[in-house]
Amino acid sequence: MLKDFRAFLMRGNVVDLAVAVVIGAAFGAIVTSFVNDILMPPVGRLLGHVNFSDLFVTLSKGSYPSLAAAKAAGAATLNYGVFLNTVVNFVIIAFAVFLLVRGIETLRAKPAPASPSTKECPQCVMTIPIRAARCPHCTSTL
Repeated sequence: MLKDFRAFLMRGNVVDLAVAVVIGAAFGAIVTSFVNDILMPPVGRLLGHVNFSDLFVTLSKGSYPSLAAAKAAGAATLNYGVFLNTVVNFVIIAFAVFLLVRGIETLRAKPAPASPSTKECPQCVMTIPIRAARCPHCTSTL
């Protein structure tokens, strides 16, 4: 049983999937950092010095200056700013995957066009089989 399990793990598909998961997790971390540290701060500044990760609605009584203060007080919150950052992360990752799949599709070998099975008779310009020696329409020799 252990031998079968080892054979299963060493199959190409499982190893490829493991590599894809590790690369995907690393790519997700890069995109998250890009959104939180590079993309959203200028957008927040353009919208009036808004820090998207601090946008929240308190469901409990009381007012809190930041999300960290609300969490420290144990208040229930709706963190829509964090959700917006996550949506932007998803859109960027989805677009990157789209570009990757599109690039792979263009690199795939395209099937060769089928060879023609008909030709035109030079005398009557009717379509005839390519192997024909005489045109069935005008009876000219080809």
